[in-house]
Amino acid sequence: MGKYFGTDGFRGEANVSLTAAHAYEIGRFLGWYYGKDHPCRAVIGKDTRRSSYMLEASLGAGLNASGADVYLLHVTTTPSVAYVVRTEQEFDCGIMISASHNPYYDNGIKILNSHGEKLEEEVIEQIEAYLSGELGQLPLARREAIGQVVDYAAGRNRYIGYLISLAIRSYRGMRVGLDCANGSAWMIAKSVFDALGAETYVINNKPNGWNINNNCGSTHVEVLQKHVRENKLDVGFAYDGDADRCIAIDENGDIVDGDKILYIYGRYLKERGKLLNNTVVTTVMSNLGLYKAFDQFDIDYVQTAVGDKYVYENMVANGHRLGGEQSGHIIFSKYASTGDGILTSIKLMEVVLERKTTLSKLAEPVKLYPQVLQNVKVLDKEAAMADEDVQSAVRQAARELGDNGRILVRPSGTESLIRVMVEAENDAICRTYAQGIVDVLKEKGFLTEQ
Repeated sequence: MGKYFGTDGFRGEANVSLTAAHAYEIGRFLGWYYGKDHPCRAVIGKDTRRSSYMLEASLGAGLNASGADVYLLHVTTTPSVAYVVRTEQEFDCGIMISASHNPYYDNGIKILNSHGEKLEEEVIEQIEAYLSGELGQLPLARREAIGQVVDYAAGRNRYIGYLISLAIRSYRGMRVGLDCANGSAWMIAKSVFDALGAETYVINNKPNGWNINNNCGSTHVEVLQKHVRENKLDVGFAYDGDADRCIAIDENGDIVDGDKILYIYGRYLKERGKLLNNTVVTTVMSNLGLYKAFDQFDIDYVQTAVGDKYVYENMVANGHRLGGEQSGHIIFSKYASTGDGILTSIKLMEVVLERKTTLSKLAEPVKLYPQVLQNVKVLDKEAAMADEDVQSAVRQAARELGDNGRILVRPSGTESLIRVMVEAENDAICRTYAQGIVDVLKEKGFLTEQ
């Protein structure tokens, strides 16, 4: 990770660590970098945060000043930006303005290449160098070379049509709950499910610029759980702010997280002879219970670092078809180049309807180990992770847990946090070991004032 860019783009508090000036300079660089041989064409989408409009205008101005034409998708999802860039060959890059599941006051700039994939590290390094003043001044476009801004809502509409085309059965008779997190999916998800014939029950679809992810969406699924139970729905889907994640809720109101989704669709693919390499790509955060379920059904798996970027890189390098994260980033490489919450919903609906069963029955074989995750705010996550006393405590905990559990301590890729995750046979053991690591971090003076 660099000074500005983490594992999921440039993210920070709007007008504090991520300003309109940053956005303008990123636009200047991208317009220049992709415009060396031809005028650059860039697609921009945004979520519903109030600051997204400011950053969109600044990015567009920077791109235009470097001679790039800017195509605005307006409020849309991250996967829709990836789809438009990937399927319409004229575009050099795509940009999504979003801080995903973060609070409204944060925002972010995610950059995709012309294949709809996360931007290459070598290009990110050049952007970092430019923002740090190492590349000097870039030339400004003049006269007829100055770029323009184009309304491109049609691209978003084509993405909606694409999603609808992927469903192989009607949803008529299915009662579906949708939690749109007051974010990017607020109109798109209902449009898709209505078109497919579902009876939709939508919540958190009234964004006001400040309520994105606020006690709703994939990070607060208890709201959708209650909604499903009270309305006796067949299934529910909760998205995050930019709708690249999906957490499902079964007909009983129980959670079907990313691990269970990987099992359900991985098994479905294998049963149909379509699980390429007999392998599902997971991350180090996946639950031990998922791997035991895979073992019972003779499905192989690999682990990557946390981040859908790393999952996708492994899938492309090895020709795997399915991968994802416990948090709900699920990648279907045949259909998309990034996690897509609404696409994940469609694929789960396919299994439910094709198998003529319920989501709870499909998820039943996965017996998840109790897991505790503590997110600890720290002053310097790199220093905290490098501290020998912290590392020693982690090694000791791993030895004591042995084969009946595991511990994972890692820095957040997007926030000033240390994430402490423990899995074990019961909650008490998990909490004891997790708190032990937190206590060491506190003793060493790494914690911020809570």
